[in-house]
Amino acid sequence: MTGAGFHPTRGELVDIGGRRLRAVRAGPSGDRPLIVLECGAFGCAADWAVVQDRLAAKGMASLAYDRAGLGYSDPGPSPRDGAAIADDLTLLLERLGERGPYVMVGHSMAGLLLRVFVPRHRDRILGVVLVDAATPEVMDVKSAAGAVNAYRGAMKLVGMWSAAGFMRPVSLVIGDLIGLEGEASAEKRRIYGSAVHTKWAAEEVQQWPRTSLMGRPPFDPDLPVAVVTAGDERLSAPLKQLQVAPALASQRGYVDHVRGANHASLLGKRFADPIVKGVEHVLSA
Repeated sequence: MTGAGFHPTRGELVDIGGRRLRAVRAGPSGDRPLIVLECGAFGCAADWAVVQDRLAAKGMASLAYDRAGLGYSDPGPSPRDGAAIADDLTLLLERLGERGPYVMVGHSMAGLLLRVFVPRHRDRILGVVLVDAATPEVMDVKSAAGAVNAYRGAMKLVGMWSAAGFMRPVSLVIGDLIGLEGEASAEKRRIYGSAVHTKWAAEEVQQWPRTSLMGRPPFDPDLPVAVVTAGDERLSAPLKQLQVAPALASQRGYVDHVRGANHASLLGKRFADPIVKGVEHVLSA
């Protein structure tokens, strides 16, 4: 059974070998690079609906998907760490006939996941866009590592009690903090309230330190890296320094601090354009 318990109205279910992942494609088909969108913790393909619309309007093809157990995708084997997630995404792209080149875009915890996936496929990847993303180096900072571990502890309890169904009423209040529209917003709220989605999303968060260790090698310095963060540069300066480090280490880096945006609204209709500009930077670089 898929995470939210019924067939999606957006996208398609793709068999990757005895289980299915939900994929949502947008934009024109053809020989242009594919923009692959990886959601953050507790996220799903719907998170990227506005960004996909904006990319399509500029003639760019994109792919968002639900990781195993999240959204409308079937669960996968444990542990749900960066290696397992990279394996799944590799299979998904193969089954869809997508062979690259790719621009990889990751929000939040997906910053860790891209550090695992990108080196495996470096010859097919044109660049990376990190959207208010975490980095493995966060675990080297005592205060930041403490915050991550506190979050893991809280999410462990959430995962353990997910079957009680308490996320359903919660989803009515905070299910869509991004600011999505139409079916994407309704879908986001349905998924956020799903007990199966909650269970597997919490399992991914438990693997944060393990995935961070897997993603220790930095990106190739020749790889264009755009970093788009939420909020003014002066806010949360220590965190901002960690976030922008991959762009500063790139020979073709780009940084944009989006004033007024927060971690979720950065993906929504008011603030999505800077993400598209980050993609455009990578393509032009």
